[in-house]
Amino acid sequence: MSDIAARGAPSTDAVTDDAFLGGRLRLLQPAGSYRAGIDGVLLAATVEASGSAQEAAQVLDAGAGVGVVGLCLAQRLADVRITMVERDRQLVALARKNSERNGFAARARVIEADILRPLGEAPQLAAAAETFDQVLANPPFLAEGRGTAAGDRVKAGANAMPAGALDGWVRFMAAMARPGGRMSLIHRADALPEVLAALAGRFGGAVVLPLYPREGEPALRVLVRAVKGSRAPIELRPGLVLHNADNSFRPRIAAVLRDGAALPLQGGRSNAGKGT
Repeated sequence: MSDIAARGAPSTDAVTDDAFLGGRLRLLQPAGSYRAGIDGVLLAATVEASGSAQEAAQVLDAGAGVGVVGLCLAQRLADVRITMVERDRQLVALARKNSERNGFAARARVIEADILRPLGEAPQLAAAAETFDQVLANPPFLAEGRGTAAGDRVKAGANAMPAGALDGWVRFMAAMARPGGRMSLIHRADALPEVLAALAGRFGGAVVLPLYPREGEPALRVLVRAVKGSRAPIELRPGLVLHNADNSFRPRIAAVLRDGAALPLQGGRSNAGKGT
């Protein structure tokens, strides 16, 4: 990967031009800063188009960074319109550039906003409240003050957030999802109790898919999908193992990462307003 200057970015920081989905997608990322891994690609693969027959599905990517989740989804599904929300100005510029250079500018927009601030401070978001069919998030996995903070500002912001902020993320997702709309996120497996607590009273019918690094090892990640307004019970799905013993990806995961295949989360009954 060679460093290049990001034309249109608000700084002269070097970036790398990285291949995703087997080269189907080329994304600029800040060099020496936060690097997107497979989490965002796996999250994007769980989305199923759910718009009406007349309109494309509306999907929001909260905390979008350089656009990995939203643009991986745009690459796989031609009938979705994507809104990516990011607070960091450098990442916003890169996300916009990434959308343009991959040919998605007509159906993937980027809004600069802090999702933990009151919605009224972002008029574009306030105007779109409760309109999205699906809302996605790959939030920071760590709490600020725990462990060693990253020296790079962008990396630190992507890795950690204030304690209790996950509830704010889910609150924002609930504000943006339409009634009966879906939310999906990926997080640490040991954060599942916090995730479920944040969903309570907002989203129900949660489907949880554990992700295991290798056979016989504890899950390190969970994919969670839920439905706004549902009262259906939680459903724990059989987990997926990511790697073979030789550290290569298992075929199903390789198809997602290299070929842009879908990774549907089965289940997820809506039952909005019902007691079961």
